[in-house]
Amino acid sequence: MAAFLFFVLSSAFYSGIAAQQSPLNISLGSSLTPTGNSSSWLSPSGIFAFGFYQQRNGYAVGIFLAGIPEKTAVWTANRDNPIFSSNVSLILSTDGRLILQLLEGQYISIANPLEPISSASMLDSGNFVLYNSEKEIIWQSFENPTNSLLPGQRLAADHELTSSASETDDSNGIFRLKMQTDGHLVQYPVGTTDVAENSYWASGTNGDGPNITLNLQDDGHLYLINSSVNIVKNLSDGGHPKNKMIYLMKIDVDGIFRLYSYSLDQGRNWSIIWESSADKCDPKGLCGFNGFCTKLDNLVECKCLPGFDFVNQGNWSSGCERSFIAGSCNSTDPMVNYTIEYLENTVWEDNTFFILETNTREDCAKICLEDCNCEAAFFKDGQCKKQRLPLTYGRRAIDPNVALVKVGKPATKDEGVSEIHNNPPKKRKEEGRLYILIIGISLAVSGVLISVTAGVYVCRIKVSAYKQISQIGNVEFVQNVAPTALSFAELDQATKGFREELGRGASGAVYKGILPNSKKVVAVKKLEKVLAEGEKEFQNELTVIGKTHHRNLVRLLGYCLDGTKRLLVYEYMSNGSLENILYKPENRLSWDERIRIVRDIARGILYLHEECETQIIHCDIKPQNVLMNENRCAKISDFGLAKILKHDQTRTYTAVRGTRGYVAPEWFRNLPVSVKADVYSFGIMLLEIICYRKNADWTYSGDEAILEEWAYQCFEARELYKLVGDREVLDVRELERMIKIALWCIQDEPALRPSMKKVVLMLEGTVDIPVPPSPTSFLSAI
Repeated sequence: MAAFLFFVLSSAFYSGIAAQQSPLNISLGSSLTPTGNSSSWLSPSGIFAFGFYQQRNGYAVGIFLAGIPEKTAVWTANRDNPIFSSNVSLILSTDGRLILQLLEGQYISIANPLEPISSASMLDSGNFVLYNSEKEIIWQSFENPTNSLLPGQRLAADHELTSSASETDDSNGIFRLKMQTDGHLVQYPVGTTDVAENSYWASGTNGDGPNITLNLQDDGHLYLINSSVNIVKNLSDGGHPKNKMIYLMKIDVDGIFRLYSYSLDQGRNWSIIWESSADKCDPKGLCGFNGFCTKLDNLVECKCLPGFDFVNQGNWSSGCERSFIAGSCNSTDPMVNYTIEYLENTVWEDNTFFILETNTREDCAKICLEDCNCEAAFFKDGQCKKQRLPLTYGRRAIDPNVALVKVGKPATKDEGVSEIHNNPPKKRKEEGRLYILIIGISLAVSGVLISVTAGVYVCRIKVSAYKQISQIGNVEFVQNVAPTALSFAELDQATKGFREELGRGASGAVYKGILPNSKKVVAVKKLEKVLAEGEKEFQNELTVIGKTHHRNLVRLLGYCLDGTKRLLVYEYMSNGSLENILYKPENRLSWDERIRIVRDIARGILYLHEECETQIIHCDIKPQNVLMNENRCAKISDFGLAKILKHDQTRTYTAVRGTRGYVAPEWFRNLPVSVKADVYSFGIMLLEIICYRKNADWTYSGDEAILEEWAYQCFEARELYKLVGDREVLDVRELERMIKIALWCIQDEPALRPSMKKVVLMLEGTVDIPVPPSPTSFLSAI
């Protein structure tokens, strides 16, 4: 322990010496341009630089190694969209801001310290720092890592590194390394929740402390340390040369994080000292949806499922899509002939929706072909597990699992040609009639036999299932399988007599519970309306959520039908509703957190509108119905008012549903209602999240009381800052983009509102957003 303390203090002393090497003082008014002699600010030794570096056909802003031939970037600004043209300037403005000046007076904030900047420095440690007037550091790149760590830098608890999109593009990639608050250092695909099913590497230190950090020292020592200055785990040994050596830890494009060294004397390429995995197929999501990873020696390749092609040939992570046109679930198109193709020795994420015991894989194939909802199946150890697409996290492995993939083949035009030439037309016609008669009689008899057999089989299955449920106590949930039936007594025990109430709505209350056998924490919704209205609401939730599975929808785990008692069992969301977080000052969300939540909600609605088996209108999108898990991942809940459309239906007439303030105008005008009603509600909620206030708030003055009207007035007058006040410094361009999206969503005329797919693309910045008209302009013109 004493030796380690001496090591840490020595390292701190070394870092202190490096920080005191008279770095260049960058004063207010200084600026950089991508081209010319003033494109970066160098550290005293010239090893590191802060400024512009070349990326593809443009320039990025960040910190890079200027003292070696390979100008390796170690920190990048504005990673959502990091590449700019040469017509920009990086300015440390006279009013104390570090901004990237664009054309026509627009700008992007590079750093947002809590107080005005007085000066800046690029240190020899690779740390870019901003100072206040007292020469105190108010912001530093070391505390805001992107994809790398340098000696003296650490990854703090609840922070993460994200890989780059490619070797030539430092925008956010598809893998992340997170230092969790439970002491676990874990790697996940981007956009997934922090659960074991999504991880592909972990340090094995969970439970070792809440304040563990990942640290890198100047001798190549990479380790985890707790708040008591005790090493929890060594990832790499130290003791490597310090003099004229550069060490860099980086999460690479391929999803593996590695520790590199570079000798300034020898000037050779980077050498790998340590890596989290030697198997390049380990990172989950490398091959995208419906793709699987194969490896020959050290060469990795992504391949598609049979009957699938890459979405983008140059980008494996984009995944694969069908190379044939799939019919609808109830399709009777004779031109489509589905077959099963087998893929040996592959493993995938298990998203089973039904499990059957079968003797052979051929039996499993037949079962899948007979179920239009079954798009693939896994056969292993006598079990046939039905799957829906997409299949994820696929890889070749020495494993007996066989993937059975349903593939569609169009009927060929040459079928039966030989018969046509060998039979005269009249004889063929007479034979055809006879065949039809025989086939018709055969089908009728077969139909009766099949119905009787199926009835007996279904009854046996139900009896067997009931016995199994009784034996296991009804409380063991199987992941990704249909909701489980539970008794009222079991839920009464799980909730300790419905003691801890989590919330209450119009239809009933929600209680916290712990299932006795699995110890799983759940939320139990107890419906208090047991008459026709409550029964309809119960059936809606059971029908809608039971058939859906998406990371941004609250998952239904079980249900209770016990006499007049109606209960639903959901996954537990530890952070409660978005409303509880949004309107409490102590829970204030950062701008980035709000944008992430907005995107989560949009993706959940998109799934309901376009990616479900049947199109669903939620009808009650509002902050109270958006729940937050422990990682503040937003999930849509409360489907009691949902309207399920038929396969050929795009709109419906129905009584008014939803909550005042979020309800679209067409509900009150006896007009047909479509999924655009949810788009309107989303637009109102987007304004509330961005502006951090309720839509109707009479504590504001007359013009400001109704947020949707006030937002357009501010947009038209180009005074968007009034919507957020002086509470935070925001990127004006980003704020304007969000307000434009919201204004398009709340157009009174449904046809003017974008689809949720278009909204998601707008939020991701992949499509241009035209200037929106006044939300009521269409109606006022009538």
